[in-house]
Amino acid sequence: MALQPICIINVVGLTPGHIGPKTPQMARVAAGGGMTPLRSILPAVTCPVQATILTGERPSTHGIVGNGWLHRETGEVRFWQQSNRLIQGETLYATARRSARESGEEFTAAKLFWWFNQGAPVDFSVTPKPHYGSDGSKVFGIAGDPPDLTPTLESKLGPFPFFSFWGPASGLPATDWIARATAEVIRTRRPTLTLTYLPHLDYDFQRHGPDFPSAPQRLEEVDRCVGLVIDAAMEIGAEIVILSEYGIVPVRRPILINRTLRTAGWLAVRTGPFGEMLDTFASKAFAVVDHQVAHVYVRDEALLPEIVERLGALEGVAKVLAEEGRRKEGLDHPRSGELVLLADPDAWFAYPYWLEDREAPDFARTVDIHRKPGFDPCDLFLDPKLKFPSLRVARRLLQKALGFRMRMDVIPLDPQMVGGSHGLVIDEPKNGPVLIASFGGELPRKMMNIKEWVLRRMGLNA
Repeated sequence: MALQPICIINVVGLTPGHIGPKTPQMARVAAGGGMTPLRSILPAVTCPVQATILTGERPSTHGIVGNGWLHRETGEVRFWQQSNRLIQGETLYATARRSARESGEEFTAAKLFWWFNQGAPVDFSVTPKPHYGSDGSKVFGIAGDPPDLTPTLESKLGPFPFFSFWGPASGLPATDWIARATAEVIRTRRPTLTLTYLPHLDYDFQRHGPDFPSAPQRLEEVDRCVGLVIDAAMEIGAEIVILSEYGIVPVRRPILINRTLRTAGWLAVRTGPFGEMLDTFASKAFAVVDHQVAHVYVRDEALLPEIVERLGALEGVAKVLAEEGRRKEGLDHPRSGELVLLADPDAWFAYPYWLEDREAPDFARTVDIHRKPGFDPCDLFLDPKLKFPSLRVARRLLQKALGFRMRMDVIPLDPQMVGGSHGLVIDEPKNGPVLIASFGGELPRKMMNIKEWVLRRMGLNA
């Protein structure tokens, strides 16, 4: 008997409370099948949650402890890496392929804009991947397999609108393109398993908080995109699963823990022509922040009691997890910090370690997600101190077109602007992540149970 195709649509930031009149496409799926709140993991941020959905394990096992972490061997803090090999455990698509082979069934998988895409054992993949020149220049682009896939998609849909995927211009065009590309892949390649990622709600919900006046419009927009994928999936007889990684909560307090560590003499910087750079080798302690969770790496364990006391006393810090706390929360992995900090529900952790804005590194005022040693939602804003920001952007683009080196230095340094965040496990179900299925039966209520549930629904063994 042929396997049951399934399409998993990851609608970032979606909650049970969003499903209703503004989301008719998703509401009809729920009405025909079922819907349940999901209990997330810690940290409730993109990369760890996706790894848990794919493996059925917690970060202590799969090793994805955040969107970024310190690589102790090299002393580098690296965010948003794409290698599938970083996941320590067998993924959903790898298990499905093995099980299908053992039972003599044909299986193919498509992975579209989910993280850990490069090197994943899937048949069809598309992921954002700029080109980098030897002179430091960057040209936006996407990568994928098989080799003809991304050229075919861009020929039909136009170039992927990279500027709307992250940064001050992020918005609907990127999500709309991904939805249309997913529908095209489903119709032309007919995968058994489809994973697609629609980030639209993430942008304005982080900028302004989840209850800002235009939130209903954003829900209508993402629902239309989901509808494009639903229609294509139904044409090939695929069942539909809609889920989210987390709910976004309103925040009002940024916590700059690296400045506390620096003032105490534990965080060290290297001063140079491009501003102050974090020196991970000279630092006795520093934090890699990620929304409402922060990993604090401590070189000298004798300092731990003093650091725990200092950071635990900061306004907005709810918990400081040491060895036993990390173990209890499923974060006792070598990639984790010696300490893990959790924020209060209305607070979040900002990465700045410089004490004066004039000493900020040059990348701080740009969208440079791979160079910043922490997640920076200020990337979503244009600096309000710029009198004519559009002219600044146009000037920088002209410099680039003429072959000059330039920095797109339009990002503010003020974390007070940020209105929404996530990362904690939300106790109120209607405000947390959600799972919707087009079919009946018992639905998983925990992230760790999704993998096995999907395999069973396809007709495969875990």
